[in-house]
Amino acid sequence: MMDLNTSSLISFFTTLSLSYLFISLIFIFIIFHFLSNSHPHSKTPCPQSYPIIGNLPGFLRNRHRFHDWVTEMLSQTPSSTLRVRSFLDLSHGIGTANPTNLEHFLHLNFPNYIKGSRFYSVLNELLGDGIFNVDGHLWTLQRKIASHEFNTRSLKHFISFTVNSEISNSLIPYLSSNEDKVIDLQDALQRFGFDNICHVAFGVSPTCLASDNTYQNSPSSNFVKAFNVAVEISSWRMLSPLPIIWKIKRFLNMGSEKRYKEALKVINHYATEIIRSKEEEQQQEEGSEESLRNQDLLSRFMYSSSLNTQDFKDKEQNRKFLRDIVISFILAGSESTSTALTWFFWLISGHPRCEQRIYEELLSNSSVMVQGKQCGNILSYDELKKLHYLHAAITESMRLFPPVPIESRLAVDDDVLPDGTYVGKGWFCDYSAYAMGRMEKIWGDDCREFRPERWLNDDGDFQPSDQFRFPVFHCGPRICLGKEMAYVQMKSVVAAVMFEFQIMAVDGGASPEKMMNPPYMLSLLLKMRGGLPVRLRRRQQ
Repeated sequence: MMDLNTSSLISFFTTLSLSYLFISLIFIFIIFHFLSNSHPHSKTPCPQSYPIIGNLPGFLRNRHRFHDWVTEMLSQTPSSTLRVRSFLDLSHGIGTANPTNLEHFLHLNFPNYIKGSRFYSVLNELLGDGIFNVDGHLWTLQRKIASHEFNTRSLKHFISFTVNSEISNSLIPYLSSNEDKVIDLQDALQRFGFDNICHVAFGVSPTCLASDNTYQNSPSSNFVKAFNVAVEISSWRMLSPLPIIWKIKRFLNMGSEKRYKEALKVINHYATEIIRSKEEEQQQEEGSEESLRNQDLLSRFMYSSSLNTQDFKDKEQNRKFLRDIVISFILAGSESTSTALTWFFWLISGHPRCEQRIYEELLSNSSVMVQGKQCGNILSYDELKKLHYLHAAITESMRLFPPVPIESRLAVDDDVLPDGTYVGKGWFCDYSAYAMGRMEKIWGDDCREFRPERWLNDDGDFQPSDQFRFPVFHCGPRICLGKEMAYVQMKSVVAAVMFEFQIMAVDGGASPEKMMNPPYMLSLLLKMRGGLPVRLRRRQQ
């Protein structure tokens, strides 16, 4: 047995060794920090950065206003580009709001900038090898199939019919039953959006906007709850300043990661059962092309994948492919349009002049009558194209409040961006659509104002912007395939709702003061913090 002096001596040397190791690590990180800052290509500024801890203090101080903090820093840099330093220099990257840089790494040098492991590791369990989560051959295959389907007239007809059906049978009745009451419009739009995208993707509606008893007893309710849990935890993962924390929780199967795993079981079971039921339907219909091509996305992808059997080893691999791509489209479509619409109605509520112009445009195009009684402004695909001011107002809303405020890519090899910014191999390249909408260099002195007229020509016709100035639907080869259909859905919802109701935000809507500090929450999507409480007042037709 050791005596007290021996034990104390060992304890002393152990403490001394650990202290020496800690000091050495600090010294190494400091040296590495200054060496990397002195890189001959590193001309790009790195504001609010400190040795060892990088940009972490600024991030924590500005977490509640993250996107405006990033916008301020980018606005103050010469080329709207900055370097990003993580805690302990564990990763390196750049952030930009420069349209020329976007065109370079999202289009001109597209092969060098991929989704990469940073994105894949966060969403792998939920999206698997879906189109929004992969690169290379798997992305090319899915993009080819999806591109073909989204350009078919039959899908456009099916989506337009589905949207109008959900509006007439679900959204308008729900809002009518809550007339003159205060409701959370963001919640209602999210539930409507989920019903709609599930109808388009699977051919089934979870009836999220139905009465509580009807919804709770529906077979899809568990799937909806599980999906919301999975998306919420995925957001936490993506925005965590220290990813090692959620990875440890995943390894130990505890806390949020345990709930995530349980939610994924529900999602996978639901998707698998629907795929199997679709397979049975196809067998009964003998797989005729005519019967399959006027249906939901899953049926269409099943038909297309059956023509490319060489890409799959067996039926289970084909089922996983179908599960991944359909879940990906549900994630992309369930909340992006509802998020965009939430900010739109908040902006319109604070800009009565714009509201009046939209209403007058709707009156001039209204044509749907049933037994002599107006039943809502359900417009056809062709009629929606005539709503130029509405199209401009929705676009202007997304310029200021893009549903996906920030996107990221990973550099395969060293590169230099057009503005001279050095990008090292393995660095991430973030671009902020939120910041770009607030850049005077791009939009002028009135960039923070909601002014739909900036999108109209002298004849009042909508004029689109260059995609690299307005990257709300992404850019280059990965530009959103559902862009046109998203506009159809949003314009259909706005036309129906604004024709029937005047929507009054409880907080008065978007004022210049509120727009300087907008109430968003930090998430993968730019959701409104605390929802959007509104009161609905039926218009006098």
